[in-house]
Amino acid sequence: MSNYPEHMVAPMREELVQAGFTQLMSPEQVEAALQAKGTSLLVVNSVCGCAAAGARPGVITALEAKGLKFDHLYTVFAGMEIEATRAAREFFEGAQPTSPQAAILKDGQLVHLMQRSDFLGREPGAIAETLAAAYQQHLQSA
Repeated sequence: MSNYPEHMVAPMREELVQAGFTQLMSPEQVEAALQAKGTSLLVVNSVCGCAAAGARPGVITALEAKGLKFDHLYTVFAGMEIEATRAAREFFEGAQPTSPQAAILKDGQLVHLMQRSDFLGREPGAIAETLAAAYQQHLQSA
């Protein structure tokens, strides 16, 4: 069950897949993936303008230009895989569900969460800086 035609969201999915993200399509896939050992970056993708203008390019910039390295890159699509998105958000420890979101997890535990307000009206470079700072604080200091 989804809210948007697949042909409309396909390019939005592909943007993250081309950057190395694995799409999680079911709650079972989410559970298995997010409990994996190591570091994970999970992006809750969205059709909204701030996902297109900020979140996706900002996350990709963080990975490419800032050199952030995660063991796992995952994405779910809000409004498309509704149950998978709900399962992913269960890892966000009571945070308000927003779209988009970017979560850094270590051994299945949330260590940093960027919400819609962290993306809205911000340039991709600023988003990449925020993600890089969180990466350095939570993953490189360990």
